[in-house]
Amino acid sequence: MSDRELIREAIQARAYSYSPYSRFQVGAALLGSDGRIYTGCNIESASYGATNCAERTAFYKAVSQGIRSFQAIAIVGGKEGEDLELCPPCGICRQVMMEFCSPDSFRILLAKSEEDYEEFSLKELLPLGFGPGNLK
Repeated sequence: MSDRELIREAIQARAYSYSPYSRFQVGAALLGSDGRIYTGCNIESASYGATNCAERTAFYKAVSQGIRSFQAIAIVGGKEGEDLELCPPCGICRQVMMEFCSPDSFRILLAKSEEDYEEFSLKELLPLGFGPGNLK
């Protein structure tokens, strides 16, 4: 799976965003260690607290299908009708990533397009993260 293909899947997932309040549409494509892609979009709620991010939607879909190991995630986002911008995951999404991913090897692709993106490790975006290893 190429980075471009993963980003393309995230862009397609963004089209399903339900964001009537913020109009900020996000799509994510999560690459499982099994080679399958799990997509997600952000889903807002009038109560705001019940809103779910695209990244967590993708993770929860994968985990609910028995997948617990991941290689990478591509994330795209921006205001409806405007160009994509680099869209880093929120703190809660980073914590979910920490639950299932290696901080050193899990790749996070923040993309404006298939050609214009930046890559980070989870450790770069969540230094000194707290995860399952801390409870052993």
